Amino acid sequence: MATAQIRHLSVVPESFTPDTAFMIGEAPGIKNFFVACGMNSVGIQSAAGIGRAMSYWIDQGHPVEQLWPVDIKRYFPWQQNARYLNDRIVEAVGVLYHHHYPNRQRTTARPVICSPIHDRLAANGAVFSQNSGWERADWFAPQGVEPVHRYSWEKPNWFKYQGEEHLAVRDGVGLYDLTSMGKFLVQGRDAESVLQYLCANDISGPAGKVVYTPVLNARGGFETDVTVTRFSAETFFIVTAAATVVHDYDHFRRHMPADAHAVITDVTHAYAMLAIMGPKSSDLLQRLTNADLSNGAFPYSTAKEIDIAYARPWTVRMSYVGELGWELYIPAMFTAPVFDAILKEGQKVGLRLIGMQAVNSLRLETGYRHWESDITPDDTPFEAGLSFGVKLDKGDFVGREALLKQKKAGIKRKLVMFTLEDPNIMLYGSEPIYRNEVWMSNMTSGAYGFKVGRAVGMGYVKSKQTITEEWILAGKYEIEVEGKMMPAKVHIRSPYDPQNERPKM
Repeated sequence: MATAQIRHLSVVPESFTPDTAFMIGEAPGIKNFFVACGMNSVGIQSAAGIGRAMSYWIDQGHPVEQLWPVDIKRYFPWQQNARYLNDRIVEAVGVLYHHHYPNRQRTTARPVICSPIHDRLAANGAVFSQNSGWERADWFAPQGVEPVHRYSWEKPNWFKYQGEEHLAVRDGVGLYDLTSMGKFLVQGRDAESVLQYLCANDISGPAGKVVYTPVLNARGGFETDVTVTRFSAETFFIVTAAATVVHDYDHFRRHMPADAHAVITDVTHAYAMLAIMGPKSSDLLQRLTNADLSNGAFPYSTAKEIDIAYARPWTVRMSYVGELGWELYIPAMFTAPVFDAILKEGQKVGLRLIGMQAVNSLRLETGYRHWESDITPDDTPFEAGLSFGVKLDKGDFVGREALLKQKKAGIKRKLVMFTLEDPNIMLYGSEPIYRNEVWMSNMTSGAYGFKVGRAVGMGYVKSKQTITEEWILAGKYEIEVEGKMMPAKVHIRSPYDPQNERPKM
């Protein structure tokens, strides 16, 4: 090599993708049309692995490993826009070889999609992150603080303000904008029977009933997880994550029987979603409506159309942050006036605007799972601690046979939670987990739990025998952070509100 010469140099266009990850898998909406491209300068290096993954996928009808980060269905049709690609790829090449800090944001080709209250959030100090083209308030910079991301593997510049937002939801009331959430309507006389077959939970019931449900594959693994709200006898409203709209819409479409009298419509952009969360959320919302918000009149897991300001949004009593709260699904054109009314009344009860960083740390501290990181197509509800979302006795549904076999045989892996003993160490996900000095797996997700005062995270532990809570609790656990073993405490349930009682108070 010391004396080798460069005899010929070819300069050719590279195939970079907007997020510098491959594009592989079955194309949405087209059965048996598989794609493997967008290799981002590492095509030869990755060829063997890609070929193996695609071969199994084509042969078995599903991937044999978690491939969502490179699945073609993470992309949206609008991302074919030539100007967007031109502007983003200029940055993508450099980012590939730069530090991949937690929460690292792209700065080019923005904004693409803004919620109806984007300007109002910006005026209140929002520092935006981007998810699937949506500009979302990541955290709020107080007056006098520069509204920019400064990245770190330790505590980033928004850590303090994220903590204040986090505790505002725990102790008072906060509002966050999740208009980016995917929203589908499933309608028709067969809508209920179709959803009963595709969902693991029982979605039947009266109008206004809200159900959390896994949506499984034949192996019993999570294809997604959603909430299903019954609007009427033949209309159901499904809410899913912003990043999985194409994936989930394609999954429902593919698995609806051709002769079923049911249609699914993507109505993501028809509704905004504002969430009012915290122990004072009812106090605030009651100032804006004449509806009875008491437990007796409006219990947990129900939805109603109620008057708020001059609008009548669907108001859903659910929570992804582990507190009493309400999700408002507002027809998009009414959003700004409703937000203004909430903000005005909120000043009287200490309302704080909340960003996605706090939403993530709140959900993790409470033990709420996130599809793609904590639950995947390779994880079952029994392994993930979500068996409450499965009704084996409701009749046949996709994945039921696999779950029946697993229930009989017992599970050998289990999703648990951890807190670090050292309150100054951060967790971000992917850190190795050790039980009695034996590697178990890597953390599926991590964040700082500001109420419990230390980092929290999730990950799977495994055993050669049927796993039990006693076996889990008997182990000595350590999490490897930057090459050092950090003592950790294991939790079967959340370290904060382990019985999930606060949202139902």
